[in-house]
Amino acid sequence: MQRTPDPSAPPDPRAAAPCTAFDATPEAVRQLLAHTEELAHIGSAQIDLESGQAQLSAGLYKLLGVPAEPAGVSAEWFYERVPEGERDFVRSIVEGVCPGDPCEFQHRIVHADGSLRVVLQRSLAEADASGRRVRVVLILQDITAQRAAEQQASHLANYDEVTGLPNRTLLVSELEDALRQSRREDRPLGLLLMELDQLKLVTDTLGYAGGDSLLLTLAQRLGAAVRPGDLLAHLGSGEYAVLLRHESAPDADTAVRAAQHILHSLREPVLLGDHEVGLTCSVGLALYPQHAYSAETLLHCAQAARLQARGNGEARIGVYSSEMHATAARQLALAAALRRALERSEFQLHYQPQVDLVSGQMCGMEALLRWPDGAGGWNSPAEFIPVAEEAGLILALGEWVLRSACEQSVAWQRQGLRTPRVAVNLSVRQLQQPDFARRVQSILLETQMDPRQLGLEITESLLMDESAHVVRTLGELKAMGIEISLDDFGTGYSNLGYLRRLPIDVVKVDRSFVPDVTAAPEEVSMTRAVITMAHSLQKKVLAEGVETEGQLALLVANRCDQIQGYFFSRPLPPEALAELLREGRRLPEHLLARKRRERTLLLVDDEENIVSSLKRLLRRDGYNVVTANSGAQGLQRLAEHEVDVILSDQRMPGMTGVEFLRRAKELYPDTVRMSLSGYTELQSITDAINEGAIYKFLTKPWDDERLRGHIAEAFRYKEMVDENQRLDNEARVANQELVQVNELLKHLVNAQREARSHEQASQIVAREMLEQIPVPVIGVDLSGMVAYANEPAEHLLAGEVPLVGSPAAEVLPPGLQEAWRDEDPAATHLLELTGQRFQVMCREMGAPARSRGRLLVLASLPH
Repeated sequence: MQRTPDPSAPPDPRAAAPCTAFDATPEAVRQLLAHTEELAHIGSAQIDLESGQAQLSAGLYKLLGVPAEPAGVSAEWFYERVPEGERDFVRSIVEGVCPGDPCEFQHRIVHADGSLRVVLQRSLAEADASGRRVRVVLILQDITAQRAAEQQASHLANYDEVTGLPNRTLLVSELEDALRQSRREDRPLGLLLMELDQLKLVTDTLGYAGGDSLLLTLAQRLGAAVRPGDLLAHLGSGEYAVLLRHESAPDADTAVRAAQHILHSLREPVLLGDHEVGLTCSVGLALYPQHAYSAETLLHCAQAARLQARGNGEARIGVYSSEMHATAARQLALAAALRRALERSEFQLHYQPQVDLVSGQMCGMEALLRWPDGAGGWNSPAEFIPVAEEAGLILALGEWVLRSACEQSVAWQRQGLRTPRVAVNLSVRQLQQPDFARRVQSILLETQMDPRQLGLEITESLLMDESAHVVRTLGELKAMGIEISLDDFGTGYSNLGYLRRLPIDVVKVDRSFVPDVTAAPEEVSMTRAVITMAHSLQKKVLAEGVETEGQLALLVANRCDQIQGYFFSRPLPPEALAELLREGRRLPEHLLARKRRERTLLLVDDEENIVSSLKRLLRRDGYNVVTANSGAQGLQRLAEHEVDVILSDQRMPGMTGVEFLRRAKELYPDTVRMSLSGYTELQSITDAINEGAIYKFLTKPWDDERLRGHIAEAFRYKEMVDENQRLDNEARVANQELVQVNELLKHLVNAQREARSHEQASQIVAREMLEQIPVPVIGVDLSGMVAYANEPAEHLLAGEVPLVGSPAAEVLPPGLQEAWRDEDPAATHLLELTGQRFQVMCREMGAPARSRGRLLVLASLPH
């Protein structure tokens, strides 16, 4: 039944509010329009084309920032609010709009505060019955903020955030426009691509802030170096590009000059805080139309040229050539082949012996990676090792080499061969691994290789990264007993500070520093300086690439320690190297250092009768007399014999005596050099004596006894110098051995300290475990003293005297003493204490042969 509502009752608040009609009064509509204009940032206007008057809405007045004019304004007043440069454009569009064909465009207006605002204008024309236009309706929307956001987004999309330079996107766009213009005008175009070498090192050392500061500084320098009209862009990661679009069309020569000018601008180092950073970069150059026709292809060609320039040493500018694409394709194919070779174990190791110049025996060998090319030859390591670095395969390859070399060395030793130390080359990326020392130790344990049988060789490029990690890792490897060698010394970033601070045992002199007897004196001086410097730092010296007896003789004369090269042996496969070890091949005795003790005298004179006369005179004194008839022949004799004293004529064809003795001083500084001449060219002789090239000047004709006395004195002087050198060598070797012993002792002390620490920790854990056992436990040492008693034991045997530290015979009950003294380790004893029955077990602590006492355990028994 339907209920009738009570009209006097109050209204129900839950009831729906009654619907009201939309307020369509003119005032309400104007207010709604005003709210709409304010919310949408729009304004409208109506221009009467016949009267030239305009009616503007409140929103448009607000958009313009001016007070409303109730009577309206002229159309010209509206146009004056448009910037002068755009005014005619706006007027022509407004006056040209057709009825029924609305238009939309953007322009700017001038706000009352003088600022410019961007508006989107929509225009619509109205016509009368005859089709004649009578008025135009305009709607303007303020899109200033939107345009600013779009411009910011466009800037972020086209410009580098750090340097503010155009990025790769904008560069490609500008490059495409420039190429179109170059095609129309039939003129060339150039592109330079360069990469900063130091960015990663700075970022790793100083963080990203330091890297950004370096990039910004470089951008400023490059910006000042490029020509007006050229475009400088930053492609990211320290890679910059310069679009050469200067009015003067670039050819290869002008582009190279531009690149040289840019490199010159980077000559001065950059100061980042307290760090001075030297700048180097490689530059690649590509030209349109010689090398490419499209933007991407031109960029790719410039990149290929830059990569080629990076491997050219000092010539850091590369010009693209068609062969570079073939090289890049080969490198890509080579990387794929390397991966397959690793999976299929196609690599091999060959070993090149290293020889000691005192004993003449093999003292080591270098493991060299070999990769068969499938056609009976070998792929060049100089080609595939850099590809392995770039492709990220060097870590797996390096670990394979290290493991294989260790396995081979252990296999030779198990065959009973005396196997010298085997050296393995390290790459930069291997040493940068955070756990590299642990990886090496794991391989040594796995292969059962003695660490003292292993050597690791690093290159000078690794020394550029003298980080705490590199120093620590090398120190850990050295502490294991591994020998550390510095390979190719003198070819890279040589730094004596690095050589002094890092734990390097052997300095390997590059083959380019190994001269022959015909070498210039300055080359020999360089080699001797390197050897002397290394010896002063307590390092051994190994010369690489020794191929001739003359090279060997010079190295022996300059006290080099070891050699490696084809003169002794080329790299050999494992089977051939094993045969070499069985033979015990060594250098001939006459070539070894400090092995002769026969006094040797070299006579040099172009007159045969004088040579014969001197030889007869001096042979009675027991000298080994070697003769030569010219300076060149004298140098050859010096290479063949270890000469103590030289007696040379002054006037000889081809080379004077002074010139010969100067050359002998440079090549063999330990010889004693004397001149015997009938021509007293005072100035040249004096100069030679002052330089140390001549020890003594003697004149012809000579007095036999006085000449014999002078030569005997020269030999005594030579023997005194030799003895001093011998003592110096012994002291140097002793110092080296002392350094090695100190390093070993330091390692042993650290190991013992760690062992004690672990033992103490184990003792603490064992003590805590015994404390947790809910039965009495008592430990008695070998002297019969109670060394340990846990809490249940103290509680059970509590007395006036504490258990620990007291003689067991005084504080233990008789039953426990009986169990303690029982010689049968398996015997059990029954005991009753404080009304409880116990089973007593006694066990030795430690091995029976190394007992540290006995342990008594009391197990409670039920009644």
